[in-house]
Amino acid sequence: MSNVEIGNELPSNYEKLKAAANRTSNWKERLAAVEELGQWKHVKVIDVLKHRLNNDLVYTVQEAAFFKLQQLGEDVQLPPRRQGEPIHGVTKILVRIKKSLPAGHTFEEFKEKLKKMRLDLYDTYEGVKGADFDQWLESKWAELSIRQV
Repeated sequence: MSNVEIGNELPSNYEKLKAAANRTSNWKERLAAVEELGQWKHVKVIDVLKHRLNNDLVYTVQEAAFFKLQQLGEDVQLPPRRQGEPIHGVTKILVRIKKSLPAGHTFEEFKEKLKKMRLDLYDTYEGVKGADFDQWLESKWAELSIRQV
């Protein structure tokens, strides 16, 4: 554990970093903000990092907040990886998007419409699924084709 004292200084771009850390539609921006904020030992920074640790839907962001908090000397626990769907009612949302497209649309058209209509959902699942995101989304889209008929 670190014996670093809480500082009085915040990064000059604190408000911008705080906003980025809380941006629900971009997990990569949240991750970058956590990494940068983690270089400052200040009560406001620690609050933002703890919020990301306990509330982020993307586990990679939670882990980064955990490690930064540990480096700052905070006594924190890494929450277990969430089970189940990170966003409640995802299938219902995907069905609505699919129904809004013309019959015979392509997977790529579906993917683009999802990104435009629900960037928060798109981004969260991209962060959670990682390299398997496209495969997961195409599989969900194919399932919806069967259910919708």
